[in-house]
Amino acid sequence: MLLPSLTVVIPVYNEEDNVKPLFEALQSALENYAGDWFVIIVNDGSRDGTSARLNACVDEYGERFQHIELQRNFGQTAAMQAGIDAAQTELIATMDGDLQNDPADIPRLVRELLERDLDLLQGWRKHRQDAMVSRKLPSRIANKLIQRVSGVKLDDYGCSLKVYRADVVKQIRLYGEMHRFIPVWMATVCPPHRIGQTDVNHRARMAGESKYGISRTFRVVIDLVTVFFFLKFRARPGHFFGSIGLWVGMIGGALMSYLVFIKLFLGADIGDRPLLLFASIMIIASLQFLTTGVLSEILSRIFFQTTNVRSYKVRKPLVCDLSDAPKETEKAQDSAPQTNATDNA
Repeated sequence: MLLPSLTVVIPVYNEEDNVKPLFEALQSALENYAGDWFVIIVNDGSRDGTSARLNACVDEYGERFQHIELQRNFGQTAAMQAGIDAAQTELIATMDGDLQNDPADIPRLVRELLERDLDLLQGWRKHRQDAMVSRKLPSRIANKLIQRVSGVKLDDYGCSLKVYRADVVKQIRLYGEMHRFIPVWMATVCPPHRIGQTDVNHRARMAGESKYGISRTFRVVIDLVTVFFFLKFRARPGHFFGSIGLWVGMIGGALMSYLVFIKLFLGADIGDRPLLLFASIMIIASLQFLTTGVLSEILSRIFFQTTNVRSYKVRKPLVCDLSDAPKETEKAQDSAPQTNATDNA
């Protein structure tokens, strides 16, 4: 085997018209892959004919294709996690099921991930074929927000076409709508220089309806708070709440000192001043933040002790031989700028 084994995970929801073309594109893209490969398509509670078409295509295309059907619509993040959990290979690739991502890019992404010795290679839809207002604008806003908060410098967090080292991506768990933050979550278990991006093909949607809109930008802002907390303070939550408590307490203490000064030395009446109420509230809030920090530290220590989660991970080498693997076309190589996450800072 020249290349590590690969599983392509694809969550789908109400994509009945894209199922057959998707199987054809995957078979064409991966049939010459120099290693074992499999495809796991996770049906996220589709309400149209997606399930029946998936079953028919799995029967037609053989055992390399697997269909996992969720009991109801849990969302793209949960569907993606279900596919990652089911994968048993050394590498995992993810992509959308709407055929806007091109499966033909996957073999090139695998080779590039190995050659650049990365843990995650993120696709970059440099020439995106979507509407400006409903898709491009929200995506650009979200990308800038994520870059600013997380410090992981990528140009396209929302592109689902990615290739991961399986043993690294399986160290993180995805919840809620955190699939768009996968590079950030990966940065909690691997250094940023092992997260890279490369230009990938992007096509206009030919069938079905988009599940995204401008409203997701507001959800990104909310999710970013959680991402920032876990990225910086997962193992030391007391520092997060304690820092806020100290700053609030310092401001409240300074205001209260000012009021005491003018009361004692200037004889001013401070009993009916709004500033007194404000300073008192800030001091109380400071104590609450500090207490929350202590409690969160206790909970954090209980979690790490009872779950036996280690504070370190040992890297496992990938065994492969790139020297004899089939080369991609010169056009494909030239169209893929090798940009590390840190290069775009």
